[in-house]
Amino acid sequence: MTYSSPALDKVRILVVGDVMLDRYWFGEVARISPEAPVPIVRVEKREARLGGAANVARNTAALGAHAGLLGVVGADEAGDEVEQLLQGGGIHSYLKRDDAISTIIKLRVIGRQQQMLRIDFEEPPSDIVLRDKLMQFRALLPDYDVIVLSDYAKGSLVNVADMIMAARAAGKIVMVDPKGEDFTRYTSATVLTPNKGELKRIVGSWNSEEQLTEKAQNLRESLLLEALLLTRSEEGMTLYTKDDRFHIPADAREVFDVSGAGDTVIATMAAMLGAGASWHDAVHTANRAGGIVVGKLGTATVTREELFGG
Repeated sequence: MTYSSPALDKVRILVVGDVMLDRYWFGEVARISPEAPVPIVRVEKREARLGGAANVARNTAALGAHAGLLGVVGADEAGDEVEQLLQGGGIHSYLKRDDAISTIIKLRVIGRQQQMLRIDFEEPPSDIVLRDKLMQFRALLPDYDVIVLSDYAKGSLVNVADMIMAARAAGKIVMVDPKGEDFTRYTSATVLTPNKGELKRIVGSWNSEEQLTEKAQNLRESLLLEALLLTRSEEGMTLYTKDDRFHIPADAREVFDVSGAGDTVIATMAAMLGAGASWHDAVHTANRAGGIVVGKLGTATVTREELFGG
């Protein structure tokens, strides 16, 4: 199949959701601790990357789209680092600084190219900051074509139903990476992109492809969605629309690290749909992007050159 590069640089994407800082400590593992039966990692290198909704924004910017990020971080050193990384990635920051919380951090300790440990620091944002964020969201809507709501269930998207309503009323494409036990708050979005585990929590298990299709289409209709994209890791992706069920197998050449792959998929879909691509073309390209990014370590991105050449 021949892939042509659409005008992604003309697309304006606003990402809203749970902003995180991913920290990586890399080191050598040479011995076991005398204090407990655990390996000792002697840290030799440290890295920080944008995580959560910020990684979605980073992925859209890597594809050449104009990316904005609306979210909440703490008034702390980690929040400063997030701002610096956004600036370095060419992402327009609309971050709210919340004095009452610390920035969400996921610290991963890597030894011999294997994740040995992950430590999470997180607190939900305060009500006042969230109200301000909703007001700013409404103000920013005219400036963007596609809205991506990246829900990691960390508290930044408690107003998600209001955001979807406002964005759809403004005629925007609204994409949601969902979380939790209740998808009704995502009603009327353009498309949801759950993985298998997330969908199973909502519709229950399935015993056949036919039963899965029936459950997925019932959910899509009940939530008034134009489409439901089910990401199925090694099984690929399946898109459900009113008139179609479209499945493509996974495009991974070598799976090295799946963290952040969903962020790459939804970012690529957003850029393609914003550029006027069909559902089929958008899913094909997102599948290729997911296949590329799982071959990289940690929360990574795919460039337009990797996807389309040139």
